[in-house]
Formats: sequence, structure tokens, C-alpha cells
Amino acid sequence: MSLKEQIDADIKKAMLAKNKEELEALRSIKSLILLAETEKGSTGELTADAEAKLLMKAAKQRRESADIFLAQSRKDLADRELFQLEIINRYLPQQLSEAELRKELERIIGEVGASGPKDMGKVMGVATKQLAGKAEGKMISAIVKELLSA
Repeated sequence: MSLKEQIDADIKKAMLAKNKEELEALRSIKSLILLAETEKGSTGELTADAEAKLLMKAAKQRRESADIFLAQSRKDLADRELFQLEIINRYLPQQLSEAELRKELERIIGEVGASGPKDMGKVMGVATKQLAGKAEGKMISAIVKELLSA
């Protein structure tokens, strides 16, 4: 079952359960998928990788919005964003833990032959491709920087 079909099925469930908040979050995800499919130069169907990137971007936006709302003492709006983030996370691939990510990055650094901070770009290029959808770019970057500085 594709992500779009899964979202459609979950929208129907949310409608039957009269769960407005979940329905709103699911419709926003479906809207993102439809926009990506009808985008200029698109083939009409999204690959699993493209779907994961789309969801990661949406999750990042929700997280950043929630942080901004919390900084402005708007807990009501932050809670709404965090709820939508929770819904988006249901459809994201399982994220790597920090220890697993560190292990993968050490392997990649060994493969690339990186020796110091000057090789960060080389490592990041390989790491972001191999770990797409499994970890946030911000976290990957921080750990790579730490490992190459040590």
C-alpha cells in the first residue's frame, strides 16, 4: 500500500471517528503529496524516497513552528503543531538512535577515508544519501563534525 493510499484510509477512519485534529493533520499530509505529484516536471507518482523526504521536511517544519510558538508563550498553538508532528511521525521510516547513527557515520568516515574537519563535505555527501529518511541532517552534521574534530 502506497503512502497516499494509507493516508486516504486513515482519513476515512478519522472521519468515522469524528476526530477533527487528526483529520486536519492527515489532510495536510495528503495535500503535500498531491502538490508534489502535480508539481512541474513530476512524473505523477512519488517514489518511497521522495515520500520520506516530503514527510521529513513537514516534520521539521512542525518541530520548528512548535519551538517558535513555545518561545512566544503560545502553548495552544505549539500543542497543535506537536500533535501534527506526532501524526507525521507515524508515516516516517524508523529513525536511527544516536548510537546507531554514530556507528554508521564512523563506517562512512572509514569508507571515504576522511581524516579531519576539512573532509566534512565529502563525508556529508555520502552520509546524507545513505541515511536519507533515517536521520535528520542537523543531527548527522553535528555528529560528523564531532567525529572529524576528535
